[in-house]
Amino acid sequence: MDVTEATFEIDVIERSREVPVVVDFWAAWCGPCRQLAPLIETAVERREGAVVLAKVDIDSNPRLAQTYRVQSIPFVVGFRGGEAVDQFVGMQPPAAIESFLDRLVPSEVDLLIAAGDESSLLQALDADPGSVDARVALARLLFAEGRGDEVAALLEPVAYDKAAEGLLARARLASVDQPDVAAGLAALDRGLVEPALTHLLDAVRGVPALRDDLRETMLGVFAELGDQHPLTVRFRRRLAQALY
Repeated sequence: MDVTEATFEIDVIERSREVPVVVDFWAAWCGPCRQLAPLIETAVERREGAVVLAKVDIDSNPRLAQTYRVQSIPFVVGFRGGEAVDQFVGMQPPAAIESFLDRLVPSEVDLLIAAGDESSLLQALDADPGSVDARVALARLLFAEGRGDEVAALLEPVAYDKAAEGLLARARLASVDQPDVAAGLAALDRGLVEPALTHLLDAVRGVPALRDDLRETMLGVFAELGDQHPLTVRFRRRLAQALY
């Protein structure tokens, strides 16, 4: 479908929350654009609705070209969940286009993880035992259900991951009899992130022996929130001050 500045928000951003959308920025005078078009159209059609193709004429929609910093065409951007998640510039061979679309379209494991219930997450692990995302998602579910004692065995194979490392530290803290630690973990279990971080930070200041596990637990929370979340920004600074 052809997309304009007036329809981009609905046809691309909002639509990508339901199905991945590939946006092909092109122009009529661009020879490589004309070469790329049938290749990407064929690859999208083969996926039978699992991905949508949108085309943006940069001459008719200069503000979109500016917004997405289009400096050379063809310029192809993949959107998923309302955000641009992948891109490529210039003419590409069919194999590269297929690889691009494979990264954009959720796999069976991705869909099971997105479902988020215990049965789906266990199916995801059966299909891909090395999936960090599935193990971390299941660990968070176990904490929420008061089954934190099952987390260590689940996460130890992927302890190199920052989120997994944080949850493992949280599991180790569960046996600690200290008021701020207990209050912080209880708040995390209830989804009360700001009070949880406040208590854990107080414990960092007051219980030096637990600093490593408290630090990793808080870093794991930051990883879940995202680097730009206001709580991450605020408490990361406070944690650094408490530690150093």
